[in-house]
Amino acid sequence: MTATTPLIPPHDIKIEESILGSMIATKQGLDDAMQILKDPTIFFKPEHIDIFFAIQQMYTNSEPIDLETLSAKMRALKKPNEILLIELVRKTVSAAHIEYHCRLLLQFKMRRMIVLFNAQITAMAMDESIDVFDLMARWTKEFDTVNNLILTGRKTQTIAEALFDLGKRIELISKSTTETPLTGIHTGFKRINHFTGGYQPQDLVILAARPGMGKTAKALKTVVENAKINVPVGIISLEMSVQQIIARIVAIDTNFHLKQLLKTGFDKLQYFDSYHQHTVRIAKYPIYMDDSGNSDITDIIILARMWKRKYGIKLLVIDYLQLMTDKSRGHNRENEVSSVSRRLKLLAKELEIPVIVLAQLSRAVETRGATKRPMLSDIRESGSIEQDADIVEFIYRPEYYSIDAKNWDEEMVAEGANTEIIFAKYRAGSIGTTYLKWLGNKTKFIDPTDDKETENQYKEEVAEQTETDNDEVIF
Repeated sequence: MTATTPLIPPHDIKIEESILGSMIATKQGLDDAMQILKDPTIFFKPEHIDIFFAIQQMYTNSEPIDLETLSAKMRALKKPNEILLIELVRKTVSAAHIEYHCRLLLQFKMRRMIVLFNAQITAMAMDESIDVFDLMARWTKEFDTVNNLILTGRKTQTIAEALFDLGKRIELISKSTTETPLTGIHTGFKRINHFTGGYQPQDLVILAARPGMGKTAKALKTVVENAKINVPVGIISLEMSVQQIIARIVAIDTNFHLKQLLKTGFDKLQYFDSYHQHTVRIAKYPIYMDDSGNSDITDIIILARMWKRKYGIKLLVIDYLQLMTDKSRGHNRENEVSSVSRRLKLLAKELEIPVIVLAQLSRAVETRGATKRPMLSDIRESGSIEQDADIVEFIYRPEYYSIDAKNWDEEMVAEGANTEIIFAKYRAGSIGTTYLKWLGNKTKFIDPTDDKETENQYKEEVAEQTETDNDEVIF
């Protein structure tokens, strides 16, 4: 019987020797490596683990590090190995490529971790007594641990490098010939594009309002405008069904009324013809939806990663935050929400896409006097949410509270709008307010300047059907 050769975990001894030699021989090599390497087990060879452990202790305590002092430290730790230390220094040429070598070492560590937890997960999967959802949660947790190594030792930027990057951004904006230059993902509205430059990759955007204010309508407008230009988008709905979502998408992207799409139906044959023409176009949109109701953040992360890998999504919308859970945090709701918001931010960074999360405001808004404009403290279970978010947007429609038009914002009225979009937090810019117009009978927002364009676009169709009640006309 032939003996099976055991598999050796991924590693590279020569790279380990080069890094340790540079750390011992040069101050530059020491400082560069210590920014990236945090765990002795990043090294594979046991002797190398011992040496890095000693260096790490000395570096933390601001002790001088050279061949002699390190040899003394190793003896104190009862891990003497002077011959190896001398050999490491002797092989060192320079510290020129130490950062590159350290990142290669991180990759070998990640490979070993994947090999290990893959074996563990495989063994658990064979055990039918283990709940499959617990298994998936364990898999995701282990994968997150590996993934976090990618964030280790991010390079510090000098002010010169940062200024260069800023210059490139300014150049991109300045060269744009569009009315609303974008440096990120289309927000769905010219006004908001102009205010933000688009939602940026890695942004966590919280869109908050009271129920019925139009959160879903605004988010779906963002989805539709991106889908029109072939940008793949994912929607996770914890409240609405896919049928409800698609009806809203159709209403937003056409002149149909949501009421007839979901309740009353069509009373003229030409409406059916128009509907089918629109569906041929909309069916090509790269929109991916899930209404399974899996509210645990682990399930949501798994789904988002799959969509990113399979469909290349560039935007994720989740409806809504307060329905999300984190089983790993037990029954403490405050800790649970903190974990959810933090993991959502990490998900945006990992996938390098904007993540828009809808959120409910507390009833405190409605008990407030005067204008009832929302504030950050009105977000239910808000503490960590506003901390993790890059953007917090509020929707405020004064007519929702039956506030007389004479008490509306004068600038909003002058622009033909009826809705304030309040940027209560904007990490990359200034807080402020811009305006949209809410069309209640169509359940959608538009830019105020689009109202005239829409009127002209459908003028002929309206003229042909004058006998039908305006509120019931759909195209």
